[in-house]
Amino acid sequence: MASGAFICSDPGIALTTGRLIREGMDSSTYELLAMPIPDLSALVVSTIVPFVLKLVGAVALWIAGGWLIQLAMRIMRKSLRHSSLDVTVVGYLINILAAVLRVILVVAILGFFGIQTASFAALLAGAGVAIGAAWSGMLGNFAAGVFLQIFRPFSVGDFITAAGITGTVEEIGMFVTSLLAPDNVRNIVPNGKLFGDTIQNYSVHGYRRVELVAQLDNSADVGRAIALLKEAIKQVPNQFAGMEADVEVLEFSERGPRLAVRPYTHTSNYWQVYFDTNRMIIDVLGANGFPVPRIPLAMGAN
Repeated sequence: MASGAFICSDPGIALTTGRLIREGMDSSTYELLAMPIPDLSALVVSTIVPFVLKLVGAVALWIAGGWLIQLAMRIMRKSLRHSSLDVTVVGYLINILAAVLRVILVVAILGFFGIQTASFAALLAGAGVAIGAAWSGMLGNFAAGVFLQIFRPFSVGDFITAAGITGTVEEIGMFVTSLLAPDNVRNIVPNGKLFGDTIQNYSVHGYRRVELVAQLDNSADVGRAIALLKEAIKQVPNQFAGMEADVEVLEFSERGPRLAVRPYTHTSNYWQVYFDTNRMIIDVLGANGFPVPRIPLAMGAN
């Protein structure tokens, strides 16, 4: 047979080809005409249906995996509550474990689609480096959160002053810490700022000192004022048992001697003792005829 001859087993196509040959068309055109038309139903069955089934399976795997992860976290949280670990450490560990399980679930879903997980791991590592460079501050907060858990300068429920904020610690998160101020305002402070600043923890010990001052006039009987205040301060409730309040001469001013009045109490009763002691000072000095402190005329004229 001559080179370039075209053979077709389909009689209809052969007749058409013969007619086209007679009309002078080349063999390449005949080959294009002889190509079979794709079967759309076969394409749907062989490609689209399996992909849709895999997609549905991946969604189902994500939902089921997420539900199982949440169930595991609830069980672990309940079991760790009865352990010796602090509630803050428990929450921190559960958050980290949940994030790790989510990553494993994503890798499993990609493997279900036939994607090479080794390539994904390399991609994830590269993305981690890029994200780390872009979010260096966030990673610093995360590292500070880890150190807060290790060194434990404060725990949930402690009353602290840190990063210029005073309040009760509500939650120590992976990146931020929540503080509830005495005026019932929640402050969200980055862990890096907390850990890099001076931290004052008022709840470490069983009591703290309330520092107040009673101003006397230059003509006042200091000894009598101290005796009256020492006796009256015993009536202020919620003072720390075993610690007597201090009432002594603190310093001198142009108005007269200033007395340090310092009861001791637990942090939770601090403001109640603070206000009650101030009221006691006013009542005692006023009821016993102590004069109102005045600036001497000669000094006032200067």
